[in-house]
Amino acid sequence: MTSITPTDQTKIRRVPGNAVYDRNVINAILDEALICHVGFVDHGQPFVIPTIPVRIKDRLYIHGSRASRMLRCAIGQAPLCITVTLLDGIVLARSAYHHSMNYRSVVILARGDEVTDPEMRLTVFKALTENIIPGRWDDLRPPNENENAVTMIASFPINEASAKIRTGPPNDEENDFALPYWAGVIPLSLKAGSPQPDPKLPDATAIPDYVSNYQR
Repeated sequence: MTSITPTDQTKIRRVPGNAVYDRNVINAILDEALICHVGFVDHGQPFVIPTIPVRIKDRLYIHGSRASRMLRCAIGQAPLCITVTLLDGIVLARSAYHHSMNYRSVVILARGDEVTDPEMRLTVFKALTENIIPGRWDDLRPPNENENAVTMIASFPINEASAKIRTGPPNDEENDFALPYWAGVIPLSLKAGSPQPDPKLPDATAIPDYVSNYQR
């Protein structure tokens, strides 16, 4: 079964036609994202922190310092709100009211569990690296004992989640179609620039194909 049953908190009520609860679509959006935003409350104060996510099967993983307030709140306390947004275009309408964006977004509500199993932690580290740039894991030094010790990994089930997607042209009023204003979509995408070598890199170090040919 690929559909996630919406709850009262994840059911999309504003423009419900843009709602998607298909797990495969939600997974695809999560897999494309380089950044997620984690919302949590600590001692009554709301915070929203950007961080790097990775999905493995039906769980989402984030990591950071053991001193991280976000991760301390994530483990076993109140549920967090994790959001991902991919911006696909600027929608220009004939009226100011109907200007919009084309986007794909996911909201996940979940409580976190700390990942402590050494093998699973290594799996997450590898997945994080490979999700950012495939081929890199076999071309680096893996985390050492000290780096492992100071890093916390949190795991979240992707069970209470929904996606919202907008595509297509502006939704102008029919009476505005004849107005002499350009309307349409400016597509947007994430584009990689030319690699910039570390100044401390030895001169003989070749640029790997996965770097020079990187695309997102």
